[in-house]
Amino acid sequence: MSKNNLRILAIGFSEEESSLLRSELVDIQLLKNFCNLADIESALNECDWDVVLSNHDRLLFNSIDAFNLLIENKKDIPFIIYSNESDDNTVISALRYGVNDYVRKGNILRLAYAIEKEVKNAEVRRERNRTQNQIFRLAYYDELTGLPKWNLFFEESSGFLAESAKSNASAAFYLINVERITHVNSIYDPSIEDLLIKQISSRLSTLVNPNCLLTRINDCQFAYLNVEVTHSEGVQDFANQIIKLAISPILINKLEFYVTLNIGVCVYPEDGKDIAKLLTNAKNTLLNTQYLWKNSCMYYTKEIGKTVARRLELKESLFYAIEDKELLLHYQPIVDLESGNLTGVEALLRWHHPKFGILLPEKFIPLAKETGLIVDLSKWVLKQACKQARIWHQAGFKSLSMTINISAIEFDQAKLIGHIEGVLTETGMPPELLELDIAESILIRDAEMSIKILQSLKEIGVRIAIDDFGIGYSSMSYLKYFPIDILKIDRSLTHDIIVDSNSSEIILTIIGLARNLNYSVLAEGIETKEQFDFLYSLKCDRAQGYLFSKPIPAEEILLLLENRSS
Repeated sequence: MSKNNLRILAIGFSEEESSLLRSELVDIQLLKNFCNLADIESALNECDWDVVLSNHDRLLFNSIDAFNLLIENKKDIPFIIYSNESDDNTVISALRYGVNDYVRKGNILRLAYAIEKEVKNAEVRRERNRTQNQIFRLAYYDELTGLPKWNLFFEESSGFLAESAKSNASAAFYLINVERITHVNSIYDPSIEDLLIKQISSRLSTLVNPNCLLTRINDCQFAYLNVEVTHSEGVQDFANQIIKLAISPILINKLEFYVTLNIGVCVYPEDGKDIAKLLTNAKNTLLNTQYLWKNSCMYYTKEIGKTVARRLELKESLFYAIEDKELLLHYQPIVDLESGNLTGVEALLRWHHPKFGILLPEKFIPLAKETGLIVDLSKWVLKQACKQARIWHQAGFKSLSMTINISAIEFDQAKLIGHIEGVLTETGMPPELLELDIAESILIRDAEMSIKILQSLKEIGVRIAIDDFGIGYSSMSYLKYFPIDILKIDRSLTHDIIVDSNSSEIILTIIGLARNLNYSVLAEGIETKEQFDFLYSLKCDRAQGYLFSKPIPAEEILLLLENRSS
């Protein structure tokens, strides 16, 4: 036989027959014989039997009853009947019922073959089941946390909601966004992030019960469906439990880690009648409120739904904004503080939406970044702004500079340099009169790569300004290596320049730093004469803001230029 030391559970045999089996079958480690069904059932759980061999000839004993015990106890053990009865109907009936084989007594070679064959088949089945279970596990359970994946959670949650619908019961869906985890990789070994996620998952799992499901949606997002909550207080109480579990310190390798989280809550059936809708509305709740609160929960409302609907409408119509000629540019004057002359303008994008009117960038630029349209919009702005600048140059204002903003996505484009060169050539715009605003935060993400891109831009001949300078980033050590021309002081500093000594000291430092590095300085957000006077006293070079003018259409800029020149 292929397998040594077989463990055979013999049932219904006499002592003489059992002894004969031991002598005739080779390589038997264990053979036990029982005749009582209760004893057989106990024996099934005492040992991992290789085969069950049943006597079909014993009075008051039924092999089929014994076989049923295997089925009831979920035992995948080959079941072979060994009998003097050879009637075809009896044999066929037993095989149809599910026994693995039927062998006539006395044919020991046939019995040995049957045992060998069925033991092999059983092992093949078990290996196949192990593989299938592994595949199922990989398909339906998160490998890191062991939690159900969304597909299994969806299936089980849908069943829960179906039962809730029958009894007009409510349920609550909680979408949890855990923050400050991905930042760990930048400081510690990547394995620390996995350990953090596992510990958070373990804590959240303590709230799971037969009426409360938990899933891990992605790296830092989890979700519950709780069908036990029946009133608003219960919904909030459960949210409080989640927060309490998640935000307490997490100890890993003798280090304490703290996380923050937001929870978007939807109530069934008011906020959605299926799990997909509940997830969507919870996501929208997080999306619309994520910057307003931490370590708390926010409930979905109809207002959020309206906001999301409008946002979706804007996103869809944004694809056609350029084609439908709905975009336009306004320009904000930039003034030389010493002479008072209008030396340049900054191009600022507007969207004249046919339904919502004039929209400022903060309403649609995030959508453009999400959809990838930001590159097309930026290209349109660059070309239109340069065309307009040339019109003013040809009108006699030949030294007027044009400033445009470069987004992070556009800055990372491999074709950025070539595109700018192409626009300059096409429009006839002098490179030295084009100023590119690049946010400080963009440059310091990868300082070395930023320096290479800036050097390529400088080779074209354009001027480079660092935008939003001084609002908390750490580029000072790199600043001397950046081939730039202008530092732009953020409006958050200039706004309090008169009343806040810290702001004034920071601005004084920035201007001194710029002087040492031979950069010019432009202050944004100037709205009062006091701000102007203070900056003038510090010898700030240029400024822009509502004190001089709000962003205005091109034709109004021309009037300003003509009035100032007259």
